[in-house]
Amino acid sequence: MKKILSVLFAIVLFSTVALAQENGSSYQTAVGIKFYPGAFTIKHFVADNKAVEGLLYFWNYGMRVTGLYEFHGDFAGAPGLKWYAGPGVHIGFWNNNWNKHYPEREGGIAIGIDGVVGLDYKFTGIPINLSLDWQPSWTFANYNYFESGWGGFAIRYTFR
Repeated sequence: MKKILSVLFAIVLFSTVALAQENGSSYQTAVGIKFYPGAFTIKHFVADNKAVEGLLYFWNYGMRVTGLYEFHGDFAGAPGLKWYAGPGVHIGFWNNNWNKHYPEREGGIAIGIDGVVGLDYKFTGIPINLSLDWQPSWTFANYNYFESGWGGFAIRYTFR
């Protein structure tokens, strides 16, 4: 499954190179992958300093969809580098393998709220964006659970 998804991502990435209009160190939309626990990510700026980000996580116990609303700010003297922070929500589904580790957790759905804080860097002259963030979350549907381990390193292809 991972190989198929990687190949599909590469096809999309390389087939859009001719369509991308690239200049400077800013972007409007970016698609890519995020490492830990592993996600597809799409980020779109709705204003100069505000973006929405969608994440589709997959791991051996299930999947999770997360939506974030991010406020961005510049660092003086560091073109292309921004900080960001904001709120979000998630819904996740897990399989029976998860329940074997935590038999007290019944059901297969998790709904909750998220926060995010991180750094975002857009290279000048090439359509690549990197980000590093921390995304704590609190799940309140089906069980009460704080998770401090979400977040990670993302690499994205940018579109003007």
